[in-house]
Amino acid sequence: MLNTRLLMIAQVKRCNMWIVRNWMVKLSILLLVPALTACMTLGPDFVKPTAPVEEKWTEESYPEIKTEEADHSAWWKVFNDPVLDHLIELASEQNLPLRIAGLRILEARARLGIAIGTQYPQAQQLNGSYSYLRTSENEPPVSNLPDEVSSQIDNSTDYYRLGFDTAWELDFWGKFRRGVEAADASLAASLAGYDNLLVMLTGEVASAYVIIRTLEQRLAFARSNVNLQQRGLRLAEVRFEGGMSTELDVQQARSLLRNTEAGIPVLEIGIRQAKHGLSILLGTPPSDLQEVLKGPSAIPTAPEQVAIGIPADLLRRRPDIRFAEFQAATQCAMIGMSKAELYPHFVLAGSIGFAAGDGNDLFASDSFTGSFIPFSFQWNIFNFGRIKNNVRVQDARFEQLLVNYQNSVLEAAKEVEDGLVGFVRSQKQAVFLTDAAKAADRATQLALLQYKEGLVDYTRVLNTQQALVLQQDSLATSRGDIVRYLIAVYKAIGGGWQIRLGKDIIPEENLKAMENRTDWGNLLTPVSLPTERKEPPTGKDVKLLHAPKW
Repeated sequence: MLNTRLLMIAQVKRCNMWIVRNWMVKLSILLLVPALTACMTLGPDFVKPTAPVEEKWTEESYPEIKTEEADHSAWWKVFNDPVLDHLIELASEQNLPLRIAGLRILEARARLGIAIGTQYPQAQQLNGSYSYLRTSENEPPVSNLPDEVSSQIDNSTDYYRLGFDTAWELDFWGKFRRGVEAADASLAASLAGYDNLLVMLTGEVASAYVIIRTLEQRLAFARSNVNLQQRGLRLAEVRFEGGMSTELDVQQARSLLRNTEAGIPVLEIGIRQAKHGLSILLGTPPSDLQEVLKGPSAIPTAPEQVAIGIPADLLRRRPDIRFAEFQAATQCAMIGMSKAELYPHFVLAGSIGFAAGDGNDLFASDSFTGSFIPFSFQWNIFNFGRIKNNVRVQDARFEQLLVNYQNSVLEAAKEVEDGLVGFVRSQKQAVFLTDAAKAADRATQLALLQYKEGLVDYTRVLNTQQALVLQQDSLATSRGDIVRYLIAVYKAIGGGWQIRLGKDIIPEENLKAMENRTDWGNLLTPVSLPTERKEPPTGKDVKLLHAPKW
């Protein structure tokens, strides 16, 4: 009868314990839901900054400039040079700094996952322990008991414990949501940074290629003039040996020839160094570049006109302006995060587990233990101005980035204007230099003929050959400048980043190496960038809770 009553009491205790635990869970939910729904978001919401933009380009009155909208996604194809097309394709696939920029995107994705994780319980620990305790038989109270009693006392104890502790700081003031907002904007900034690097890369590859072709043209002119001056030297030597002129003619001819020949190694050095620079942009050793360039070739020919749109198009097209905008958006969210530290932190906490000792069943219902703290708070009221000054620091940084955005817009317009004025004026310069080079070549031929017939002295030949070298070298440089200025225009208006559309930004070998080292979950796929430009997030766009990125 007694055993039956004890069993009934034990069952009632278990039932009461279950009811208590059930109500603890319900109470936590009832407390949590209104707490979350009452949350507010501190700090300013990001608003797209404004910047002064001209209504029209300074050079747009020239016939070479058209303000109509055009597709600049593959602007290098206007030069109709297959080698250049191939070089840019290789650079977009193999350039190592571009690969680093792609890896920074993966880093930003992981940082966004960290920020999202802070919206959930911040401290979660599964802990367990085993301890063994043995007391001395020679210390009170055991030592004071009779021997027949103390011999029946077990002075050793086994203790087992397995439990789970958690603490959840509620996002009353939007600190964690601002953190997600900042991380999301930082991810967008890394995407814009990748696009910006791609724009710069395509422009630098094209410029390096044009420099190589320009130097090759200058080298061809120099070698042609060496041949011409060798003819003049032989003619001077023949006339000197025949007594028709003095040694002065021979020495003047030899001096001019050697001076022209001395310029050839300088041009060869420039060509080799330009190729080395181009190989770095391609992410390949210099030796691999020879097969791609396929020997000397002509300077690419620029079209007579270029369509660039209007200045306002820069704000949506140039990735570096987008990068500056997202940097400001990231910092704007940091203000709200720092302001949240001025207010109390509210935390839900609790623990559940099992504890048993001396051979009892650890997982029996009687071994259940737990605690629940439905309300606790911490308020850093005595911080001696540290928190307020940190808010001021974040606000000052935000204002710096807003000014930086405005400066980026001005710099972009300046780069376009520089490229346009160079493109227009270099074309006019090339017209004059072409005519000057033709005249210098004709004058050299006439001077040699007249010197051979004894009608003029060698000074006339010397002057015309010197002028020819100068005019031809200037002409080659001017032709290269036209193309390089046009490249600068395309680069300045933000064309070329579209080449990455539909492509993976990180090579397969890098992804495999990362997967073998670390569990990246689904953050490595997809690894292609979005085709549409997103807008910076605001406080209203950030969800109360995001799905964790495991």
